Amino acid sequence: MNKVHTEIVSTLAELYPNAKAPLRHRSVFELLLAVILSAQCTDARVNTITPLLFPAERACEPADILALGEDKVRAIIRPCGYFNQKTKAIVGVAKATLKTGIVPSDFDALRALPGVGPKTAQVIQSQWFKIPAFPVDTHIHRVLNRLGIAHSGKNRDKTGREAKAVIDKKYWIDLHLQLIFFGRQTCTARKPKCGQCPLAHICKWPDKKKFI
Repeated sequence: MNKVHTEIVSTLAELYPNAKAPLRHRSVFELLLAVILSAQCTDARVNTITPLLFPAERACEPADILALGEDKVRAIIRPCGYFNQKTKAIVGVAKATLKTGIVPSDFDALRALPGVGPKTAQVIQSQWFKIPAFPVDTHIHRVLNRLGIAHSGKNRDKTGREAKAVIDKKYWIDLHLQLIFFGRQTCTARKPKCGQCPLAHICKWPDKKKFI
């Protein structure tokens, strides 16, 4: 890592020293379902829906989802959007994990689950199993391209590859969350707080002058 990369990592670590996954969960199965629900939906909304989907007294298990059935699941998660696709994924994951008895930690095994894409698989690996992974969402993609760590246009996969090529693996798990919070609170899409940004002096984004 060069000086700029080190400064970015250390600054974000100071801003968010105890970054925690914003999706509420009590088990890896609950986290997986919450991540599926979070596609094109805010974490805040997901956190209002999962208490309706999960048992109150204990962590949700695959059998609980199957007992609800597709129609009930669909009705509960409707406010999260894309509810037909997400219902199929949630019920499919419940069937698959009921059969095996586990949510796997292996990337390929996670990807084999219904509705689980590369980003979701990496979130589960990093946030639950603590396996170094670097999933890229819209906030991370935006921030890394503005800072100049990535030069990937609209390609989030390329953003991930470019970031992992220059950032030490030991930082990936924490940095993933720190970048999300930074993108939500400071380096926002429409009205970034460039005048208050502790990384403005090294930011490569040409439009930052408009917001200082």
